[in-house]
Amino acid sequence: MIHKGPSFEVQHLSLSYGDKDAITDINFSLPSGKIIGIMGPNGSGKTTLLKCMTGLLKPSTGEILAFGEPLSAQRTKISYIPQKDQVDWDFPMSIRDLVHMSLFPHLRWYERISNELVKIADEAIESMGLTDIQDTQIGELSGGQQQRAFIARALASDANILLLDEPFTGVDAKTTDDLIRIFQSLKNEGKTVVLVHHDLANAKSFLDHVVLLKRTLLKSGMANEVLSSPELVKAYGFSFQPCRN
Repeated sequence: MIHKGPSFEVQHLSLSYGDKDAITDINFSLPSGKIIGIMGPNGSGKTTLLKCMTGLLKPSTGEILAFGEPLSAQRTKISYIPQKDQVDWDFPMSIRDLVHMSLFPHLRWYERISNELVKIADEAIESMGLTDIQDTQIGELSGGQQQRAFIARALASDANILLLDEPFTGVDAKTTDDLIRIFQSLKNEGKTVVLVHHDLANAKSFLDHVVLLKRTLLKSGMANEVLSSPELVKAYGFSFQPCRN
């Protein structure tokens, strides 16, 4: 079911690591069914914010609502894909194993994975073009295949929101374009894709909405507006205009 209201409402969110403020008094609302970029310079709190939106980090103050409800009530509808360096790629797990892991929250402790759930997992793997290599250990995959494997896991879990931390890190231009097409396809299905993104050069070409951070919120809104705003100078210290041929 496509949700008509906001995907996230972040209210007065702050988080500190000891005496250091990572993010401070952040407030914004995000639309549903869009591709949303969390942007800002290094150290601006992007990953911290994303982890708060997954429930992995508990904020010092403030609240996050997902689809109008407390985050804890919607966690099964949210799938998180971490940065590559946070994954143990040596773990003896295949693509199929990874995707099947997403099915367990749908089961009671005494239940086995049903044929119906296996079919859902198989369809998710197929949709990412990974069927022929589904028994491959995840560390043997290319960067693009690794991202698609985690997206297949999200699809099998029936998540409505995908949160991705720097999904384009370590992949080439073609793989970046392929991933963008996948995100656009997910958007067309009514899913919300939220990703930490660094590349100002291509941001306007595929992002619908941008959250611009520098430890606090500088601006949140339509991508074209945020990426052409004076706040961009506050974030990066310079304005950015893509080169035109």
